[in-house]
Amino acid sequence: METHAEPQEFLTTNRKALTINLDNEKYGTFAEIGAGQETCRNFFQAGGAAGTIAKTISAYDMTFSDSIYGKVGRYVSLERVIKMIDHEYALLEERLKEDVGEEKTFFAYANTMKAKSYKGGDDTHGWMGIRFQTSPGCEPSEIYLHCRMWDPENVQQQHAVGILGTNLIYGACYLNENVEAFIESLVDNVGNERIEVDFIKFRGPAFKGVDDRIANLHLVRRGLTNAVLFSPEGEITQPSEALYKKAILVERGSFRPVTRVNIDMLKCSGAQFIQEPSVQGKDVIVLAEITMNNLLASGKLDYEDYLARIDTIGATGNYVLISNYFEFYRLTSYFRRYTGEMIGVCMGINNLLEIFNEKYYANLAGGILESFGRLLKNSVRLYIYPMKQKAYRRYLKIHKGEGNGEDSPPKSASSETKGSLTDDLLITCNNLRVKPQLSNLYLHLLENGYIEHIRGIDDQLLEIFSRDILAAIADKDPIWEQMVPPAAIEFIKSKQLFGYTH
Repeated sequence: METHAEPQEFLTTNRKALTINLDNEKYGTFAEIGAGQETCRNFFQAGGAAGTIAKTISAYDMTFSDSIYGKVGRYVSLERVIKMIDHEYALLEERLKEDVGEEKTFFAYANTMKAKSYKGGDDTHGWMGIRFQTSPGCEPSEIYLHCRMWDPENVQQQHAVGILGTNLIYGACYLNENVEAFIESLVDNVGNERIEVDFIKFRGPAFKGVDDRIANLHLVRRGLTNAVLFSPEGEITQPSEALYKKAILVERGSFRPVTRVNIDMLKCSGAQFIQEPSVQGKDVIVLAEITMNNLLASGKLDYEDYLARIDTIGATGNYVLISNYFEFYRLTSYFRRYTGEMIGVCMGINNLLEIFNEKYYANLAGGILESFGRLLKNSVRLYIYPMKQKAYRRYLKIHKGEGNGEDSPPKSASSETKGSLTDDLLITCNNLRVKPQLSNLYLHLLENGYIEHIRGIDDQLLEIFSRDILAAIADKDPIWEQMVPPAAIEFIKSKQLFGYTH
């Protein structure tokens, strides 16, 4: 079922800080490392801070920070911010619980940030979190998030972090019963063009009914980030940690559900990918990517369906990326934030033809040429899974009318001839026909190794369609089990996903 955030009164940063300061119950500490020194300043400037702030600390020097919170591998990390909150919240309870614990709701806010400095470096990001009570004496709840700062100057980044921190504290205090409204409020008065939030995690009794996978989907849907990443176990994962300096192989699809074709595509393209000289000996991560466009294909977001896709992909041992990158060149550009290693994109003939549809690049000054320049620069290769002529014609029929023009889906293929003699004809990237005006571009990309045929495929799988699986599940026809990888079958049955019933 789809939920909506209720409209909230829009408050300035000063008003949010003042509201908390004037709330006699709220009492806590602020601990800030690095560029995050502005949050507590907002509360001091708002007035009335004496009723809210028990302590502020700026453990700026690394030696001082280590002596207070203990050593960790990295100073700008989730582990560090959790240690900070553990320490500060324990002090609150130790020193104040006996005196005011029955009338105050304690909170401990902390952040650790890396902003622009004179030494340079563009990886400006940080972690912040809060542990807080919703009523005096109750078990605390927690929120942790990762952000990126996009302002060009250090002072601007500090200012943006201060606003984000204030929004986090205010949201924890007053919006904890409406997670979607809380998420939208995080960029109040700062905007997603200055701050990106690409990871959020909720813990504790205030969030018993909250699924982090849905909460992080809201980050993408509401424009706070363009992509979130989940581990095979279904845990939200910070992209910079999972993708850092790794070679990446990604497959885009609906995965509704994941099919044997999807797995065969990854397995066979992966076999070629790891043999690339630039990939040998490197760490490789394999991703299944689902776009927001795909999740919203029916016009609304079905959370149960969304979670089922993540669960079944995870059951096959793969990471899941939810992205707002319709264009592939934007997707590979996103990966370049985190890695300089080779990127492989595996796809079917149908997706390859969509990439060659010029209507998608009307917003680029250089049109389709610019799009391919962006997509394929810096060691990117497209691995193309073949398709039978019969299956391609069915694809055209299924998707007829979807898209914004009569060329979507594209009709170019290896043959226009219909009939049993050509039904089993295999369309590959080597015999694919594109529009005449694009044929030289296509030939250039093919001959120079930017586009590569996937070898060693299981041709018994070439006529599998996800909608056939869903129809068979609905009809209780066991044939669907022949189309889905074994790990996913067990998951679908045990969790009764995609409409499966005993």
